[in-house]
Amino acid sequence: MTNNDNTTAETDGGTGIVAPDDETPTWSERKARKTGLSRLTYEYFERSRREDQDLRTESDYVERDVLGFPTWPHETIRNLSIASFFVGMIFFLSATLPPHIGSPANPSSTPAIILPDWYLYWSFGLLKLSPVNPELSILGGQKLMADRTYGVLANVVVVGFIAMVPFLNKGSARRPVEQPFWAAVGVGGVVFAFTISVLAVQNLVPMNIDLLFDLTFLLPIVAGIVTYAVLKTMREGYMYDLNRRYYRLRPPR
Repeated sequence: MTNNDNTTAETDGGTGIVAPDDETPTWSERKARKTGLSRLTYEYFERSRREDQDLRTESDYVERDVLGFPTWPHETIRNLSIASFFVGMIFFLSATLPPHIGSPANPSSTPAIILPDWYLYWSFGLLKLSPVNPELSILGGQKLMADRTYGVLANVVVVGFIAMVPFLNKGSARRPVEQPFWAAVGVGGVVFAFTISVLAVQNLVPMNIDLLFDLTFLLPIVAGIVTYAVLKTMREGYMYDLNRRYYRLRPPR
């Protein structure tokens, strides 16, 4: 073994992957080891594996105990940094964009348009589904239930479907391309929440009410179909790249 080989072995701690914690590699050594994101990811997992192995070797715990990073200072400092960033952003926005305070409300006059808070527009829009409330000929052309009752029932159905989705989709996918169907359902739901919110403020939208009502239900379907088609075409290539990166990081033995 030459002197250069001895130096490399000492620098890498004998593994050839990462340097020991008590040694700081030079800029040229770091540049020589930098071969892309896959290599850096491999070094990270290899260092984590070695640290975990050292902890288990030095620990008196049994194998079933789980060893991890301590709350202080690792987790605490990280969470404080994230919380401080968002608090600072809120202070900055509140200082630069103060809310406009209009004239006091007049209790003796009713506003022409009454709307809830913006995050409840979707629920308010479901109360305006009277055009789809069926009129039954068996009842002499009368509706089965009142429009308000129909709108409340629509809220119950939508909220119930949202609550059932986690129980229906029990897959382990973490990216939309891995499950195109449920990704399409999610995109369709988001678009429907937007369109039904626009329907709630139909008095403020310069559009024909019939066209707006049709787009409320057509756009979510179109968005879901397009999302499913795009993700389905990307799925094969994505899975190929994912497996290739996996075997590059963890070569099969």
